[in-house]
Amino acid sequence: MATTELVKGVRATRSTIALKLAMATSGIIFILFVLLHMYGNLKAFSGHDAYNTYAEHLRTLGTPMLPRSGALWVIRVVLILSLVVHVGSAVALWKRASAARSTKYQVKKNVASSLSSRTMRWGGVTLLLFVIWHLLEFTIGKINISGGATNDPYNLLVDSFSGTSWWMGVIYLIAMLCLGFHLHHGTFSACQTLGLTNSAASRARARIAGWVVAIVIAGGFSLVPLFTIFGVITK
Repeated sequence: MATTELVKGVRATRSTIALKLAMATSGIIFILFVLLHMYGNLKAFSGHDAYNTYAEHLRTLGTPMLPRSGALWVIRVVLILSLVVHVGSAVALWKRASAARSTKYQVKKNVASSLSSRTMRWGGVTLLLFVIWHLLEFTIGKINISGGATNDPYNLLVDSFSGTSWWMGVIYLIAMLCLGFHLHHGTFSACQTLGLTNSAASRARARIAGWVVAIVIAGGFSLVPLFTIFGVITK
């Protein structure tokens, strides 16, 4: 009986490690993607033509070896698979943690945990909902809530955050705050899973790396809606 329980424990541990590795790997893929996506968004500061040229370049990437938008679809498939792996692993780990907690704490203490770790789960759900809307607005449905044209990427972006649509910019900024917290804790967790936090010094470096990634990416994404709301980026 003891041997059977030991084998089950070893299998459960290995499975948990595999889930954490899957989360870390898919998370790194997302970090690389949002970093590149943020860089592309900043093309809005170069004006209408530069931004639209960038948007068109994405659709012609890889041609003529790939059909028009072929590379984009490859990227989308990789991101969708990564999202399934990331969310699935997160749910599985959460269920295991809940099942392992035999008794509920009468007083929940969060002294040792950071705000980013405590908001990880609901922040992730918020980001998922935001990504769905973001795709509907700019990629799948191309929804212009101001009622303007949808076939011009730059004008669609400006219309989404300016004039009477300023509130969309505020929602976008809140989503970026959630992204920053998610990236901060996610980066540290990925470093931990990959065995890069074996000492106090390496843990400190991992936390710094988390803040750098969070500030650079979430901050970079926030610049476009902010400067559009205040009229710096205009048609």
